[in-house]
Amino acid sequence: MKKNQTSAEVNSEVSSGSSSPDLVFAKSSLGNALLAQLQDGSASYKRIADYLLRNQVKVTALGIEDMAEQCDVSTATISRFARDLGFSNYAALKNKIAETVQAIFSPVEKLRNTIEGKKPSSSPSHASLQSATANLNAASNGLEEDQMQQVVSRLCKANTVYIMGFGLSAHVAGMLALHLQPYCNRVVEVVGYGGTEVAAGNLANISDKDVLVVISFPRYALDVIRLTQFARHHSTCIVAITDSAASPLAQLGDYLLLAPSTHAVLPSSSTAAIAVIESLVSSIMVSNKKNVEKAIRLTEALSGYLHNNDNTSRTSQLESRKPKK
Repeated sequence: MKKNQTSAEVNSEVSSGSSSPDLVFAKSSLGNALLAQLQDGSASYKRIADYLLRNQVKVTALGIEDMAEQCDVSTATISRFARDLGFSNYAALKNKIAETVQAIFSPVEKLRNTIEGKKPSSSPSHASLQSATANLNAASNGLEEDQMQQVVSRLCKANTVYIMGFGLSAHVAGMLALHLQPYCNRVVEVVGYGGTEVAAGNLANISDKDVLVVISFPRYALDVIRLTQFARHHSTCIVAITDSAASPLAQLGDYLLLAPSTHAVLPSSSTAAIAVIESLVSSIMVSNKKNVEKAIRLTEALSGYLHNNDNTSRTSQLESRKPKK
């Protein structure tokens, strides 16, 4: 394997025929080198290669000590493994993994792969809808009802529910915050229209009596990981909504709600995340008599401002109250 491959060279080697990022990574030049070690390497090297192939995204957030612990080897073995693959050290290997993963999730590369790898009758729009359907099915199949009910219980009992997401995930976090407002004691949207400093300030007083719901998908924001680690240090219950058990957030969460985000063109899809959020909110709404009553009152309060089945609206109701001339 060439040690100084460019991003363009990595892109050119990424397979366009698979919807699985893991398989695409395995078919890259770095993936091929790891597969060779998995087949012919020593016992220690096989463990390292297997871990890298299964957790390529998570590895980008691991230091050498954490990596050694995960693979049950010494840091010296990790360094030797990296050098035998042609890298100067573990950090250089980790950078190459991050570069390869980035190439896999590159929107431009995905679009090129969609055009080149699909039949002429297909289109990016059709592929997008197929990705959404697959993600929804995977989210539904992976839903554990017992865990969902535990999450509902923790949210309802929490002093404060903090909801955090950066980038596009901030919009998903905002949606969840809006839905939870009527049913939780206090809801704080950590990021909103701010950045890391705003988020850090909002989390300054987080405690073990609170819950942090963190939402993130590839490519994972480093600030999300660091702030989640901060909350975990304060013994806060953490609910992670993310795409995979290999996500760096999955290891930090007390509860994991999976929302697969594979997309034919975009870096990631929010379709499953929104569905999981709606599932969570629906469970909260009917979790107890008090919440059911709140939901009824909320529906009644809003119904006057919405167009109903009788084609009447709040506007017509107000018009009827005007004094007659």
